Amino acid sequence: ELHLVESGGGLVQAGGSVRLSCTASGSDFNDYAIGWFRQAPGKEREGVSCISNKDLSTYYADSVKGRSTITAFHAKKTVVLEMNALNPEDTAVYFCAAQVYTDAQIMSDMVPREYGSWGRGTQVTVSS
Repeated sequence: ELHLVESGGGLVQAGGSVRLSCTASGSDFNDYAIGWFRQAPGKEREGVSCISNKDLSTYYADSVKGRSTITAFHAKKTVVLEMNALNPEDTAVYFCAAQVYTDAQIMSDMVPREYGSWGRGTQVTVSS
C-alpha cells in the first residue's frame, strides 16, 4: 500500500494555473494508477484525472479535459496535475489516491471506493 501526500494548492485567480503534486512512499509504485479527485462543499467526490504508472495511459474528466495535464515522475514517485484556465467551479479540496492497475477500464471509471490509498487533500480556491 502507498502513503500519499499532496502539495501545491492555494488561492488562485480565475484564469490562472495550479500545479498539484502527489508524492508516494512505499513499494511497487509502478503497479498503481494514481488518480486525482476533488470535492467541493456539499458535492460528491469527483474523479478529475488519473495516470497508469504501468503504461502511462491517462484519463481526464470532461470538466478539465483540454486544460489539464497529468504526469508521472517515477524516479521521484510523484504524480503532478497541472490545471490551467481555472474558474471558480474548480474550487475544491483535491485528493490523490492510488489503485492497483488492473486494466484500462479503471482509468475512466475512477470509482473512489476502488482506490485503497488516499492523501489528506490540498485546498484549491479560485477567486473570481
